[in-house]
Amino acid sequence: MEITIIRHLPTEWNLQAKLQGKRDIPILPISEDIQKKIQYNLQLLEGKSFEHVLSSTLTRTSQTAQVYGFDTKIEPLLDELDFGPFEGRTKEELILQYGRLWSENPRELVLGESLLNLEKRIILFLEKYNEATNILAFGHGSWIRALSSYYQHGHINQMNQVTVLNNECISFEF
Repeated sequence: MEITIIRHLPTEWNLQAKLQGKRDIPILPISEDIQKKIQYNLQLLEGKSFEHVLSSTLTRTSQTAQVYGFDTKIEPLLDELDFGPFEGRTKEELILQYGRLWSENPRELVLGESLLNLEKRIILFLEKYNEATNILAFGHGSWIRALSSYYQHGHINQMNQVTVLNNECISFEF
């Protein structure tokens, strides 16, 4: 199974370096630079046939899919990590409070949701779509970083050593 994931387009909170989590923040108007990156990503997708085109329940992912020209099926398993009291605050504030736990052992953290639950959602997603050959998903930074760690290491504890930019397109072969 190949999973291609595009992180949602920038929001006002992304520009302010605020954690969004479950907050339903819309994307910003599309700049010329963003449009160029969209065109580049569309070239990467050219010729691919997707059995499933998915987005989370949050508006920013379905808006991103629409800008790309895709209609999506809503998949709650793709939802962003619930950052609880850190939503609307910066990642630096979260790191100040949790330090090494955030960077080295996030599975032990409980914010608005346990990060172990995030890992379970990723596993459930992989199990649910394991018969698919090619999936396109529009998702979120923490979810994609956690998937990347799970893909490389079999767990999410390395997720916070991965960077995924807005509008970045990444493929995983499971």
